[in-house]
Amino acid sequence: MARRRKQSPFEDLIDLAALMPWWITVPLALIAYLWLNSIVTSPIPAPANSADLGSHMSGMMLRGLAVPAQYLVPAALVFGAIASIFGRMRRKKLFDFVASNENTLESISWREFELLVGEAFRRKGFTVQETGQGGADGGIDLVLLKDGEKYLVQCKQWRRQLVQVNVIRELFGVMTAEGAKGGFVVISGRFTEDAKAFAQGKNLQLIEGAELNDMIRQSRAASARQQPYPTTSQTSGSAQSCSDVTLGQSNQAIQPTCPTCQAVMVKRQAKRGSNAGRSFWGCSRFPACKGVRA
Repeated sequence: MARRRKQSPFEDLIDLAALMPWWITVPLALIAYLWLNSIVTSPIPAPANSADLGSHMSGMMLRGLAVPAQYLVPAALVFGAIASIFGRMRRKKLFDFVASNENTLESISWREFELLVGEAFRRKGFTVQETGQGGADGGIDLVLLKDGEKYLVQCKQWRRQLVQVNVIRELFGVMTAEGAKGGFVVISGRFTEDAKAFAQGKNLQLIEGAELNDMIRQSRAASARQQPYPTTSQTSGSAQSCSDVTLGQSNQAIQPTCPTCQAVMVKRQAKRGSNAGRSFWGCSRFPACKGVRA
């Protein structure tokens, strides 16, 4: 197996900045430049005697490091901010795609699956840290922070495979070692009965593919309902704004809730029986819930 190329400190700083919101990294870039530039431009007193040689040499060395750093550090922070912006756009696009389409969890890559899970928790009010340590085989993929508590998340995008109890045991051991408040195992498929039994009574939540789809659709529907429509004064004389309001109302109208469990419903087409070929609304929790609307 080929070794992973060792990154430079400049690349490490970009990766670190990309984990933070851009509105934090951009001001940090300005502050870093002003601070490092002040070191470069500040005069270094000449040594008055041999005892001052040490501090003089230290000042010269610090200035020598600050000369390139005054440009490299802010540049890395700005590159990280740009990566953060594009990453946020990518997560939103992926989230909306999965919310709008059925049976997509198995068709995306394991890395996209981790991004999707992170975005789902972010929309539930968690601060999400993507560790990048999980990979396709295992490890902690996400660290969640909320109300001063830490939660660990492991993602498994295994096709046609039940997730066994050993995965749950491993996460519970890491939770205990790191003092985490709780943990989540999120998968695209299903858990074995042994895995579900082990999680009982522990602060461990197991989320299967069907539940993740529900969480994504409900979160998207809630976000759509929270977006305010433009007022009359804002839309007067603007045909485009009026069409946006009509479109928003239309989107709400075509997203009914299940009459049985109140979950978001999805458009389906009958494949057999006397109604074959006709469209209808089916519960997104099918087969757990079989609620339908014409």
